[in-house]
Amino acid sequence: MRKGKVAVAMSGGVDSSVAAYLLKAEGYDVVGVTMKLWNDDQPDTLRHSRSCCTIEDVEDARRVCQIIGAPHYVMNFQQEFQAHVIDYFVSEYQLGRTPHPCLACNDKIKFDFLMNKAHALDIDYVATGHYARLDSSNGHSRLLKGIDSLKDQSYVLFNLRPHQVRHLLLPVGMYTKVEIRDIAREAGLPVADKPDSQEICFIPTNDYRAFIAERFASMPGEIADTDGNVLGQHQGIEQFTVGQRRGLGIFSKEPMFVLSLDRESNRVVVGPVEELLQSTLWASGVNYLSGVSPECPVEVEAKIRYKSSLAWATLIPHDDWVAVRFQEPQRAITPGQAVVFYQGDEVLGGGFIEGAVKHPLPARTP
Repeated sequence: MRKGKVAVAMSGGVDSSVAAYLLKAEGYDVVGVTMKLWNDDQPDTLRHSRSCCTIEDVEDARRVCQIIGAPHYVMNFQQEFQAHVIDYFVSEYQLGRTPHPCLACNDKIKFDFLMNKAHALDIDYVATGHYARLDSSNGHSRLLKGIDSLKDQSYVLFNLRPHQVRHLLLPVGMYTKVEIRDIAREAGLPVADKPDSQEICFIPTNDYRAFIAERFASMPGEIADTDGNVLGQHQGIEQFTVGQRRGLGIFSKEPMFVLSLDRESNRVVVGPVEELLQSTLWASGVNYLSGVSPECPVEVEAKIRYKSSLAWATLIPHDDWVAVRFQEPQRAITPGQAVVFYQGDEVLGGGFIEGAVKHPLPARTP
């Protein structure tokens, strides 16, 4: 029994390959799609790196589609990727923020441009290899954590809109990474033991400082403590991120950490580790997967970065922004990163961190 037509975003890795295999086995009419994100005239060190979306990855995705009996296409999203991922990445560092490019790629490339392209071609669904789950048992779709807590990727999917969730499939979220590799071996897929990509896909050398240095001129400035005492000089605030300790280029009797980056004064503010701890943040660009904002404060668990642990907090809604007040202070709240809200396994939504709040906010302060 056919269940509909699905475009599987295939990076050439084991996760998206098994996603295509599982959906084909379930009776979906699978179409493999690999997105072309940059020109092919890359040096060999880039083409054969452990980033995704290389020429080798395209061939791996095509071979998997041949094995499972599905057509494979390459779609060109170079302009969109440049504008919405790379340019965003660079501009955020210019502003003294720390971006998360995978969030931008998911939000714009996969679940906006690719999904719109699929619908224009009368394709019912888009599927990815993310470790997260969708549940529609209570009448509306909910985004849940992946079964494998070590690989859960629900954090990077918080910006999904309700209409996108209705046309999304996440088949690998019910499995652990070990099980996914076992399925790939049993199916004879050539990517079963392929290493996971480790770097930012468009910076395979993993040297983001060199990448952004090629794209705008740095402005030197001061490194100072919270009392305004100048401790040294820097060559550009984009070389730093909140919580950083190494490479500050200053002398201090006690370890010093980056507390904040002030673009207006072009100043890097540093201090001792205890000053990194903050209990309240505010975030903008907030999205709720249900499409409905809470009307009053809500108790949640929240993550302030992809690899951080969940922490109990109170979510205080204010139209399109929120305050998040943690029960225990959090270390290195970083502007530009996402804060994502959970209740149990369910993702309620999230937003982009604008900064820590030094003085606690009352419940409905505008």
